[in-house]
Amino acid sequence: MKTTLQNIALTNNLTLHHFVPLQGGDINEVFLLQCVSGDFVIKLNNAQSFPKMFEAEAKGLDALRNSQSFRIPKVFTHGKEGNKSYLLLEYIAKGSPSATFWKSFAQQLAKLHKTTNTSFGFDHSNYIGSLPQVNKHESTASDFYTNQRLEPQFKMARKQGYNFSTIDSFFKNISEEIPNEAPSLIHGDLWNGNYLVSEKNEPVLIDPAVAFASREMDIAMMKLFGGFPQVVFNTYHEVFPLSNNWQNRIPLWQLYYLLVHLNLFGSSYLPQVNTIIRQYS
Repeated sequence: MKTTLQNIALTNNLTLHHFVPLQGGDINEVFLLQCVSGDFVIKLNNAQSFPKMFEAEAKGLDALRNSQSFRIPKVFTHGKEGNKSYLLLEYIAKGSPSATFWKSFAQQLAKLHKTTNTSFGFDHSNYIGSLPQVNKHESTASDFYTNQRLEPQFKMARKQGYNFSTIDSFFKNISEEIPNEAPSLIHGDLWNGNYLVSEKNEPVLIDPAVAFASREMDIAMMKLFGGFPQVVFNTYHEVFPLSNNWQNRIPLWQLYYLLVHLNLFGSSYLPQVNTIIRQYS
């Protein structure tokens, strides 16, 4: 690994003094690069296994930054070294949240979600975790969620041997449940491992799976595994009120993320998936 990192540093006109492993995800190796010109973060993975993953991540980070909401790590470059793909990012030192942090988080999330588009989807496909995420354009939130989110995950799950009953009635019913709001730019994978607190008490988002989609998807993911206090949701709702009955739709949006976890990590997520399907069938 030392040789790989040194070669990447040289390619990008950096003089590498030292590198330190950082906590990464399930598929990426992450390091702090300590260089003469400053500190950087680098993410690496297998280039053949995850084609164009870092190219898509770089575009997603740029889209988030262009919303002028959260602080987002700057993307310096991405490329290949041997059989490794890499993404070179700004290093943002971590701090501890102050009393105002979570209100700021909510206000910035509302600003992000007010970034809109003429259609749902995105200008390229990307990944959620190690799974491909298709972002073809759709005209309604319901069509986007059904065609570009749920159906690919159900198809993948069936290939792994999982079977689901009452799917036809499920899809019909959810089309009537989903509000026809304008598309919002969403982070797309907003669990509590994908934000940081900077030394200046700034909320920082990392590891996006962006699209223009229903903003309720981010809210639902934030509630799936916890880690976000109630003040975030209260403040968000004050700044950018959610549509009526949004609380009742949380399981519907969480279904996508539970299907992703089912396909990545196995059958322990199947009972939750089936419970939600039954709820809407």
